[in-house]
Amino acid sequence: MNNVQLLPKPVAPSSITKPIELYIFIDPLCKKALKMQSMLRKLQLEYDHYFTWRYVLSTKLASLNSLRRTKGCMTGAELDITHPALPSIAIKAAELQGKRASCRYLLKLQEHALLNTKDVTSYAVLIDIAKETNLDIDEFINDFGSKEAARAFQCDLHITREMDVDEVPSIVFFNECIEDEGLKVSGMYAYEVYVQILQEMINDTITCQTLPTIDELFSRFHSLTTADVAEIYSISEQDAERELKKRMLQQKLDRLTNEEITLWRRK
Repeated sequence: MNNVQLLPKPVAPSSITKPIELYIFIDPLCKKALKMQSMLRKLQLEYDHYFTWRYVLSTKLASLNSLRRTKGCMTGAELDITHPALPSIAIKAAELQGKRASCRYLLKLQEHALLNTKDVTSYAVLIDIAKETNLDIDEFINDFGSKEAARAFQCDLHITREMDVDEVPSIVFFNECIEDEGLKVSGMYAYEVYVQILQEMINDTITCQTLPTIDELFSRFHSLTTADVAEIYSISEQDAERELKKRMLQQKLDRLTNEEITLWRRK
């Protein structure tokens, strides 16, 4: 594995209660980020008793100047602008309502991006997504137009530069000893590689939790692609689709599809 580096821990690390912390660098609208999420979900299901994690948004932008010129006007419901940075700032605005709110928002945003049902670079659409995910909409609108959300996004870009992350997705693993360097893994690898890194950093045998049933899985993750389910259970996409269709016929799941992807959502 060539794309591995040792890195110092950020100056202001998050408080951790588990021995390992993962910094997951993604561009939220990049297709590779979705593949990373499939792997991460499986890692959470089997080993999240060992690690905490946080997303670092690493949207590549030529300039934020055009957005800065318009952000002061982002208050009227009649106004709509589009910009590639807006989804990341919206995710940061959702994060001000808590990590779970942010995750719900990110997943719904990616769902629309995957199915191409809405233009998720649009300010008005991002407000609608906040309503769909049951955020406090007044608070979200206020935070979306605030300096705090923009600064939080800029902080993520700073961490990306500080850690010299030039490929997304990437993951940096840190242990609980702040003096130890983190391990940066650039790009995507097989699931077993991440499990091996986790075990090596803990320096002990790690125990794997039993995977939930498919019904239990959709209680934890509201929507999943066929590829997600295949990755989690280490089965073929054909077998995954067969099991998912059964649940669709039982009216437990809805099936959403376009030419490129099939998404399953709990009813």
